[in-house]
Amino acid sequence: QVQLVESGGGLVQAGGSLRLSCAASGRGNSNYAVAWFRQAPGKERVFVAYIDWSDGRIFYADSVKGRFTISRDNAKNTVYLQMNTLKPEDTAVYYCAGRSKNGAVWVARFYDYWGQGTQVTVSS
Repeated sequence: QVQLVESGGGLVQAGGSLRLSCAASGRGNSNYAVAWFRQAPGKERVFVAYIDWSDGRIFYADSVKGRFTISRDNAKNTVYLQMNTLKPEDTAVYYCAGRSKNGAVWVARFYDYWGQGTQVTVSS
């Protein structure tokens, strides 16, 4: 059983930065991928960024390209989301998700495991 724990959310002014962390346990040596999704109040959960744990392939949503960077630390079993030049529309609960199966990386139903979420609030 994989467990994912997010941290690093908070309140920041527009133009500021935050770094989210997703610590994974129970992954073992299985092929795995991790993504970040976010959900704003009253809206659907949407894809933000993806990284494949084994080969390092990375994908981003168009809305965050050039501002967000996803990375991994294999030794710490942790995935990071560095968020720069934050905008009020980035305000949401950010979720870390993990999967070992195939399917479109931006579709939430293809992910097996989810963290509890961390709130990010960007003030204007």
